[in-house]
Amino acid sequence: MISLKTVRLPSVASFALLGAVSLVVSGCSEEKKAETKEILRPVKVVEITKAGETRALDYSGAVKARVEMNLGFRVAGKITERRVNIGDRVQPGDVIARIDATDYELATKTAEANLAAAEKGVGTADLANKRAQQLFDKSVTAKSQLEQASLSYDQAVSTRDAARSSLDQARNQVSYAELKADQSGIVTAISADTGAVVAAGTPVATVALDGEKEVQIAVPENDIAEFKPGKTVKASFWSSAKLVLDGKVREVSGSADAQSRTFAVRVSLPNDDRVLLGMTATIEASVGNANTDVAIPLAALAEKDGKKIVWVVDRDQQTVSARDVTVADFTGDGVSISDGLKTGDLVVAAGTQFMTDNLKVKLPGQQSASAETGDVVR
Repeated sequence: MISLKTVRLPSVASFALLGAVSLVVSGCSEEKKAETKEILRPVKVVEITKAGETRALDYSGAVKARVEMNLGFRVAGKITERRVNIGDRVQPGDVIARIDATDYELATKTAEANLAAAEKGVGTADLANKRAQQLFDKSVTAKSQLEQASLSYDQAVSTRDAARSSLDQARNQVSYAELKADQSGIVTAISADTGAVVAAGTPVATVALDGEKEVQIAVPENDIAEFKPGKTVKASFWSSAKLVLDGKVREVSGSADAQSRTFAVRVSLPNDDRVLLGMTATIEASVGNANTDVAIPLAALAEKDGKKIVWVVDRDQQTVSARDVTVADFTGDGVSISDGLKTGDLVVAAGTQFMTDNLKVKLPGQQSASAETGDVVR
């Protein structure tokens, strides 16, 4: 007897169940693959550049005349007239101001009268001397009388000479009642006005003489050693970016200002009609840079095992590693590093708390893992 074995074909439900299991297994594999995929951490970096061999010192100042004269009356009096204002140009002999000369004119008249009296006294003494000489020649008078007459004449001559000098002095004082310019220049200040009573020598006006101009700057003590008389510097002016002149240090103050603790330095300028008094100028001097320290942001400095470190990026491996550094100083711009970094090093500038040795990083501008999307980390 032949037995028949029943063969059962899989149903549609079985195929569906098998497909679902395959999808679940495939999904788990993809998820595991995604979990094991390496993650790159974007970082912000700064590159260490070579310190310049020279550095520029910039200081601002105002253009001034090399010589400024404070003009004042040579006699005391009350100012009756002021004929110039600030900014006026004056020439030699121009009247700047006048004072009341009444008293000096009266003194001149007195001196003239005294001189006239002295002239008459000389004439009288001369006649007496001549008469005494004639009488002595005739042996009528003694020699002592002749000598007395001669002395009287000499005294009269001396009195006349003194009166003449007093008259010249009185006339000079009258002329001093007018304040005149000695040289050509520009009035830069007025110190006394009409109605003021001034003493002899009190400044009334300041005149900046025509000729060489200069810029006066204030230099702190840490840079004053870089300024020596004769040093060539650059002078630029705020009025025009194209106006740049070569100047020379003419004078360096021997002591610092008591309040600002800075030294006054005067820089001579070449003659140029475009440079006007009062303009603001910047003096730039190039000096050797003895400081080889490099500067990094404060956020780039970290600490590990009690030591100051920075995280340096390996360009080829795109990993970071800790490097010990020596801090020279903390500045307003960051940190000065004296040892541990060299030119070309890439230093992590932010997020140092997330860094570990050999951590893979992504530099700014580098394409992300999904290059096909065109995304770039900035």
